[in-house]
Amino acid sequence: MPKLLSLIFAIYASPSLAQVPPEAPASTGPFSTAGGKDTPSAQASVATFRGVHFTGWSAGVPKLRRKFAADMKAAGFNAVVIALKDYDGHQFVRGVPLATQTGAFTNAIPDLPGTVKDFEDLGIYTVARIAIFKDDHLARARPDLAVHFPDGSLWTNDKGTAWVDPYKKEIWEYVIDIASRAALAGFDEIQFDYIRFPSDGKTRQCRYSRKDHSPATASAALRELLTLASARLKPLGVKLSIDTFGLTTSVDNGMGIGQSLDQMADLVDYVSPMMYPSHYAHGEYGLKNPNRAPYETIKHGTKDALERLGSRPEALRPYLQDFSMGVRYTPAHVRAQILAAEELGVRGWILWNAQNHYSWSAVQAGPVVKLPPDPPKPVKSVKKDKETP
Repeated sequence: MPKLLSLIFAIYASPSLAQVPPEAPASTGPFSTAGGKDTPSAQASVATFRGVHFTGWSAGVPKLRRKFAADMKAAGFNAVVIALKDYDGHQFVRGVPLATQTGAFTNAIPDLPGTVKDFEDLGIYTVARIAIFKDDHLARARPDLAVHFPDGSLWTNDKGTAWVDPYKKEIWEYVIDIASRAALAGFDEIQFDYIRFPSDGKTRQCRYSRKDHSPATASAALRELLTLASARLKPLGVKLSIDTFGLTTSVDNGMGIGQSLDQMADLVDYVSPMMYPSHYAHGEYGLKNPNRAPYETIKHGTKDALERLGSRPEALRPYLQDFSMGVRYTPAHVRAQILAAEELGVRGWILWNAQNHYSWSAVQAGPVVKLPPDPPKPVKSVKKDKETP
């Protein structure tokens, strides 16, 4: 364990990895910083909630989390989402009976109240992120709680990851137990992730404990879980939020995973669609490559989300992309997403980077100016000396 923690600290502390190398941005929408670069005399974001995700492994290292908290504060961020249970099933909250029985507890955060205090001493709002039904460890330790193939064997997705059955109320009690202990440790908010049914792999072969499983029963189960969680957690003084697929902002069919944004939003304080441009298919929103059009992608998704939320626009708090996948993302790409959301009145957002390497300057990106239109591309002549297929 000490070797692993040392490695995590070394990765975070390395300037070469903590900074994104300069690169000309792809499409970042109609705005950019003056001169195309961030400036020291930057104007802060207008959002009231400026959050970042922080891994539980990193949060458990005092020196590392205090440096991270100081960097956040200096850059104008005011909220942190700390992972207390990830999709592999390991969780970092001690004393939960089912976690102890199955070996899911890992002492990655020895002092959970002290971790919360380090952030709150700097005025940083704390959110505990808990992944629910994508839980490879629990599914294998307790096959009776897992999703199965028709032949009774353990169902796994394309990457070999098992899921637990969203209809099983023992799992509901498990995550609420973790959340309750997080609330008692001082967290301001509980955020449920993977609150959905499986989406990738041979999902038609998923078999659940409810034999009449359907899109309607899936959505009803998730709403019932949120109703129970709210009744148990609200008396502890915490807010409640959920993460959803990015496209839940634009479709109303539950996407086959039970996630209906408008129906779930009424049961929580905030919804955080994971609106990463890299995760949208080519052609979505009429964009050739949404990953290369972060401004336009977030603009489309945000407009749709606000329509779905109706009288509760303040409930929208999207996750935005601060990592590279297919396209090298720079602070300009991150800033473009923030602008797209804030121009539509969104008052809160969260940046995601799995390695905690954030574009701090994206919040303080300086005055914005309109970019000149892109020059027309030269038309290439087509040679006709060869027969085209």
